[in-house]
Amino acid sequence: MNDVRALDERFAGWRFRILPVFGALVVAALARPVIAQSVLDRTPNVEGTWTGQSGTLFFNFLHRFTATDRPNRKVINVPTFTLAYGAPGNTLFGFRYATNSRIAGVPNEWEFFGRINPLSQSRSAPFDLSIHGGWNQSAASFDGELALARSFGRLRLLGAGRIMSHAFDEDEVRYAVAGGAVLRLTPGIALAGDYGTLLDRSSTEDAAWGAALQLRIPYTPHTVSLQVVNTNSATIEGSSIDSGETRYGFEFTIPLTLSRYFGRRAEVTSGPAVQATGDTVRIVMQGLAYQTPRLEISRGTTIIWENRDAVAHTSTSDDAAWDSGLIEGGRSWSHTFGVAGTFAYHCTPHPFMKAVVVVR
Repeated sequence: MNDVRALDERFAGWRFRILPVFGALVVAALARPVIAQSVLDRTPNVEGTWTGQSGTLFFNFLHRFTATDRPNRKVINVPTFTLAYGAPGNTLFGFRYATNSRIAGVPNEWEFFGRINPLSQSRSAPFDLSIHGGWNQSAASFDGELALARSFGRLRLLGAGRIMSHAFDEDEVRYAVAGGAVLRLTPGIALAGDYGTLLDRSSTEDAAWGAALQLRIPYTPHTVSLQVVNTNSATIEGSSIDSGETRYGFEFTIPLTLSRYFGRRAEVTSGPAVQATGDTVRIVMQGLAYQTPRLEISRGTTIIWENRDAVAHTSTSDDAAWDSGLIEGGRSWSHTFGVAGTFAYHCTPHPFMKAVVVVR
């Protein structure tokens, strides 16, 4: 017990060393709107290949719990907090902190990680691929994961191969594989499940599994997962082995759109406009923003608004000249401008999204 306490106290200072890093990431994220990872694209124990949007900060909260027997019925919580920063080149860097994890016999578990996503279906590759590497401080282990994913309409399949150099603070290399699937019943509701196992699993170790109902909160970038699993934390080691108990819980993705709350926002009605030529012009809606906030066109030009976000947006004129209605993710809507003038518009569910069209 003294050894466990000494080990935990030895690394207690890490949380204070993380604070300056957290502050720096917050400052870097101020200028960009954020979309967090959607739980509709992953399963409870297989995270997939997501690396986020470059220049943004992401927060994820996973809460799992069990209850003791009578008469106390004490609830034991096992939360995992993830903070990560999307960097250029389809990379992601961050850390996870889990309490009551006890993966290596100590109550608190830290995993510092980096991930790169060199292949993606959204970039015309046949499948998604990512390479994830990290250091599990609690187990003193270098851990890695090669993940693959592919979407077939409403069905998304995921797989992962894992290696842990000093797994669970034991002097041996351990390997694990995991696979899962997500089936979207509607654009905002999905069922998910996964199964994983250590390749050299002993008779006292069981396979890891999870099942979930995944939900999108309407008109927001937030998603939530209601789960039942037998695993511990969200780290590579925590999601690769049975905890010995069935746990219930939820996972909540929180995009930190800090530029909405800090600093001065430039007025889109002033400043230089992007001048477009041709009969048709496309405006992308992504990252909770119109990517062309001020556009200048000629009369007779048609604008196509394309929604690349997971949430629905609108293109709604401030003076009621046009209204697209809800444009779901992956869909588009068009409007032809036949009258000269300056037209401000916004997104009805997200009124902070604003832009201007100048018609000559």
